Amino acid sequence: MRKTLLTCIISLASLTLFSQNQWEPVFRKISEEVQQNSKAYSTLEEATKTIGHRLTGSDNGRKAEEYTYNLLKSYGFSNVRYQPFEVESWSRGTIDLSVGTTGALQPVKSVSLAHSPVMVDLTGAVVDLGNGLDSDYLAHPGVAKDKIALVYLGTLPGTTGRSLHRSEKTAIAIKYGAIGIIVINTVDGGTLLTGTASVTGKLIPIPAICIGKEDGMRLKEQLRTGALQARINMTNFSGPIRARNVIATLEGSNLKKEKIVVGGHLDSWDLATGAIDNGIGSFSVLDMARTFSALKLKPRRSIEFVMFMGEEQGLLGSEAYVHEAIKDKSVDNLRFMFNFDMTGDVRSFSSTDSNARALFQQIGREIQKIDTGFTNGFSSRAGLHSDHQPFMLQGVPTAGGGGGRGQGNGPAGCYHADCDVFSLVNYPQGLKNTVRFTSMMLYALGTVDHLPVKKKTDSETRDFLLQNNLKEPLELEGQWRWKD
Repeated sequence: MRKTLLTCIISLASLTLFSQNQWEPVFRKISEEVQQNSKAYSTLEEATKTIGHRLTGSDNGRKAEEYTYNLLKSYGFSNVRYQPFEVESWSRGTIDLSVGTTGALQPVKSVSLAHSPVMVDLTGAVVDLGNGLDSDYLAHPGVAKDKIALVYLGTLPGTTGRSLHRSEKTAIAIKYGAIGIIVINTVDGGTLLTGTASVTGKLIPIPAICIGKEDGMRLKEQLRTGALQARINMTNFSGPIRARNVIATLEGSNLKKEKIVVGGHLDSWDLATGAIDNGIGSFSVLDMARTFSALKLKPRRSIEFVMFMGEEQGLLGSEAYVHEAIKDKSVDNLRFMFNFDMTGDVRSFSSTDSNARALFQQIGREIQKIDTGFTNGFSSRAGLHSDHQPFMLQGVPTAGGGGGRGQGNGPAGCYHADCDVFSLVNYPQGLKNTVRFTSMMLYALGTVDHLPVKKKTDSETRDFLLQNNLKEPLELEGQWRWKD
């Protein structure tokens, strides 16, 4: 028995060493290929110039789908497909916000938040609800009823409590009877932020708008000493549209049924060209696909490169992908989902499953032999509101990349804003780092004999979400499927 066990241990050690020895020459080829021939920066520049924004359901969105489909074809992928889905689309029309004392309203620069009603013309009293959390409403029972709630997007200095998503703060305002919500951006300089105010991806019953930080803080100060009225007049469009995920599959060799998905959302909001959100993520994924094809890499597991549409309107494309995977039962074969959302300079990795740590860092040590700039950090965490979420809710282990030395791309203040343009992509090497380090990681995960993570059972998924304090936001989204 002891001899058999010793033989197994020696065999496993030899296999691990063999795998590592095989990784290094491939990793060097990947690094050289990306450093010399990466197309991530140039194709993102071309797309922002020739397409513009990539709003799901728009003509520009369709052009982006076709652009990436043809790009993947040009990289040599024979197995490229569209994954169509039909959704309720939303697009902005007009918006006018005026705030002041009765009879003396003054215009305030604003932008509609997505999934606001199609037509609104209302006037109401404004009430300051701080961070817009349940505790803020419960501290002043009934204060929001038939009022317009003024809330801060993040967490106000000097206050405590968990910062919720803008859609979750809107859901709370609706719950307490508000007839509208004005969200104060956290960024200096009058920057306006857009994004969905709906936790479901469907129209909400009240108007939701964003105003600049300076205007918002001025209104908060005025409310300390007197009452304010606001008039909100807006028009929007909502109706069914068709959109398409774009999927390129690299079929594995002897473990082809096992699949690693690597994706990022192709769509963007319409205020700018979405260069940071999520051009740097999605066009890096496209270049990972190009790298695998150029080097004719053939991992044992299949790798699927996915451009998701509809992320900004509520993870619609990734929901469609997971729905199809559940329907054809391929969800059970999903071994990992890597998501790249505004990831500009990968130097480390994270995973929702801490059991991945040893393998990730083992692979990372091999990456460091190629480039010591890779930090090989690892974190295990879980969050919501990006395309990993539908996979995570089905128990699929998810992962992503992290930055290393602050050499990112563009100011965070342009997230979802009219300043999210290509000139912000000011560190092309950061895109190359994302592509080459992630391609190395994907290749290793695709070739190693055993992955130390597995799809969670339904009860394991529930426990995992509870441990990560995700029940409350998932309940607000209507995504908590368990009954306590």
